[in-house]
Amino acid sequence: MKTVNVGIVGYGVVGNGVAQILEEKKELLTKKSGVQINLKKVYTRNWDKQFSYPLPEDKKASSLEELLDDREIDIIVELTGGIDFPLELFKKTAEKGKHFVTANKALLAEKGKEVFSLAEEKGIRVGFEAAVAGGIPIIRALREGLVANDIQKIYGILNGTTNYILTQMLKEGRSFQEVLREAQELGYAEADPTLDINGTDAAHKIAILSSLSFGGFIDFSGVYVEGIENIDSIDIDLGRELGYTLKLLAIAKGHNGEVEVRVHPTFLPSDHPLSKVDGVFNAVMVEGDSVGETMFYGKGAGSLPTASAVVSDIVDIAKSIALGVGREIEITSMNWQHRQLSLTRVSDFYTRYYLRFTVPDVTGILAKVAAVFARYNISIAAVIQKEKVVSFAGITDEKVVPLVILTHTASENNIQKAIKEIEEEKITVRKTVLIRVEDEEQ
Repeated sequence: MKTVNVGIVGYGVVGNGVAQILEEKKELLTKKSGVQINLKKVYTRNWDKQFSYPLPEDKKASSLEELLDDREIDIIVELTGGIDFPLELFKKTAEKGKHFVTANKALLAEKGKEVFSLAEEKGIRVGFEAAVAGGIPIIRALREGLVANDIQKIYGILNGTTNYILTQMLKEGRSFQEVLREAQELGYAEADPTLDINGTDAAHKIAILSSLSFGGFIDFSGVYVEGIENIDSIDIDLGRELGYTLKLLAIAKGHNGEVEVRVHPTFLPSDHPLSKVDGVFNAVMVEGDSVGETMFYGKGAGSLPTASAVVSDIVDIAKSIALGVGREIEITSMNWQHRQLSLTRVSDFYTRYYLRFTVPDVTGILAKVAAVFARYNISIAAVIQKEKVVSFAGITDEKVVPLVILTHTASENNIQKAIKEIEEEKITVRKTVLIRVEDEEQ
C-alpha cells in the first residue's frame, strides 16, 4: 500500500486539529482512501507554547527547510495565515514539486492567479476546501457535485463572528458594541475583529467561490465590501416590522458577461432559509440552471471542523498520488479558464433598498422625499413613520423621527443620487441609513 507523507507549516488551532485527525484516525483514513497517510513533520516558529494536541519530538521540525528539503514529504499543508509568507512558502513548495494544501482565503482571493498559474506550470495540485466555510464541503460541491450546472447565483453567510453579532442584536435588542464584547469573551471574535466585522473575511471567501463558479480570476480590489460596524438595532427592529431579517450576506451573480460580487449587510425575507441560520454557523445557497437552489449548512470555523476540510484535501491528493494519475491531467483544483472576470460596477447594481431618513416631525416631509424619488424613477413599496420617538439610534431629540422607506428594485446609481439630493436640500437632519434588500422581486 502506498504511503503518502505530509508536512504541516503552522501549528495553531487548525494545525492542532489536522494533526489530531491524521494521528488518531489513521486506520479510518486508510480504510476509506486505500492510502497510508503519514504525518511526518510539523514546523512552527515557537515550540515552547502549550498545544491542545502535543506532538512527539520526532515530528517537530526545527526549520522550514527540514520539510521542504525532505524528498519523502509529498504534501505541504500551510496553516499560518497572512499573505506574504504563505505566498513565498507556496513558491518554494512548487519549486520542490510538492503538492500544497491551504486554508488561507486571503492568499487565494488576492493572489489566486499567481498561485494557480504556477501550480499549473509546475504540475502540482492545490487543495483549499478549508479556505471557505470551514467544515462545509462547498468547494468540492462546486467543483464536482454541481459540475453539470451553469451557476447563476450564490448567497452566503460566510462569517460566524458577524452572524453571531447580528443574531444576538435581533433576539435581544442589544447594541453592536455590547454584543461584540460578548463575542470576544466567548471566543467567537478575535481580539482584533476588524477583518470579520468590516466584511473583508467574507469578501475573500465569496471571491474564491465566484472564481470557481464563473470560471476566471477576480481582481479582489473590485469586490464591493461593506461591514456591520455601523448597524444600529433600530434598523434590525424596523426591518423585522417589514418582514425582513438582517444578515451580512456575500453575493455573487453572473449576468450579461459580467459577475456581480459584493458583501454587505442585507435584509432577507424572514422566511428565507438563510434567515434561519443563527449564531456562529455558516451557510451557502447556490443556484444552478439544472439543479435549482441548493443549500449547504454547518460550522464555518473551529479546530476540528476546519481540520476536517483540510484532511479531505490531503486524502484527495494522496489518492491521486497513489493511483499514479498523470500530472498533465491533475494540474490544479480549479474549474476556471485563464481569463479575468469582468466585475459589475457598484453603480450598476440593481436591488431593493431599505432607507432610514432622520427627519423633522413636521408635515410634508414624505411628499418631498417621494418627489425626489420620482425624479430618479424610484418606486416606493412600503413606508414606516414613527411618531414622537424620543430616543432611537442615539438620538434624543423629540423633534425628529425616523422615516423608513422600502423601495422596489432600483438602480444603485439612482438611489445614491436621490439620497445626495435629499440631504443637500436639508430634508433630513442626519446621514441616511441604506441597507440593501434581496428577495424574489429581483
